[in-house]
Amino acid sequence: MLLNKRISILAFLKQIKFDIAAILTYAVVIGIADQYSFLANISIPIGATAVIGTALSLLLAFRTSQAYERWWEARTVWGSIVNDSRTLMRQVMYFVQPNNEKEIEAFANRQIIWCYALGESLRKLPFSQKVQAYIDDQKITDKNVPNAILNQHSNALSNLGISEFKQIQIDATLSRLCDAMGKCERIKNTVFPKSYSLLVHFLIYVFATLLPFGLEDKYVAVEVFLTTLLPAVFIAIERTAIILQDPFENAPTDTPVTSLATTIEINIKEMIGNNDLPVQENPKSFYIM
Repeated sequence: MLLNKRISILAFLKQIKFDIAAILTYAVVIGIADQYSFLANISIPIGATAVIGTALSLLLAFRTSQAYERWWEARTVWGSIVNDSRTLMRQVMYFVQPNNEKEIEAFANRQIIWCYALGESLRKLPFSQKVQAYIDDQKITDKNVPNAILNQHSNALSNLGISEFKQIQIDATLSRLCDAMGKCERIKNTVFPKSYSLLVHFLIYVFATLLPFGLEDKYVAVEVFLTTLLPAVFIAIERTAIILQDPFENAPTDTPVTSLATTIEINIKEMIGNNDLPVQENPKSFYIM
């Protein structure tokens, strides 16, 4: 997740360097040709280009809005995971007999591992050492490891020896965690319509193609500058939307699932009196993971 720090402009420009290079090359070639060859006699009303620019602006506004909505939903879901993880441990601690510390610690450990496993599976990363050690110890063979860990929660719940009412309360919390997992998987596996991206990209290049023929030919440098700058702005907006629309791709704009899982681990261990707390690393760049 991007932090409230100075964002690296170079890191962003690397995302669109090929598009800018292509447009700059086109702008230079067409600018010189429009100034000194037969293309100087071709003129397209600037109003035609403006119509395409207006349509492109509307499409990009919708694209950016939808991309941000996906990113914000992912962040909201993980916020609920933080809250429900605390709620789960609070319920287990106060519903289970105080002398059953072993079962309380088992619940705490499972929930911590579940958070790390969910984040790593969403990013399609190899499981970290602590998650893999738990998988090996519990002999989990399911493809969906986070779901298997939730099943272990449910099985342990039935063996707690608490009243039915208390079981219902804990099960409701587990259901919310399961819902949150499903929402994350939906965001991860739902691809933004490719046809929409192709249309936006096509219109950007149509706009860039028509633009120099509607500009004054008096100063070629100005024509090249505007032919490069205006399409580059549209490309930058499009790329911003593309980056935001996938919040679990192990990129700087990701939902910070690793950092949130570490926060959950610290909170849970403090609740059960475990002093072996992980270190919440300070961000070394303009984002956290």
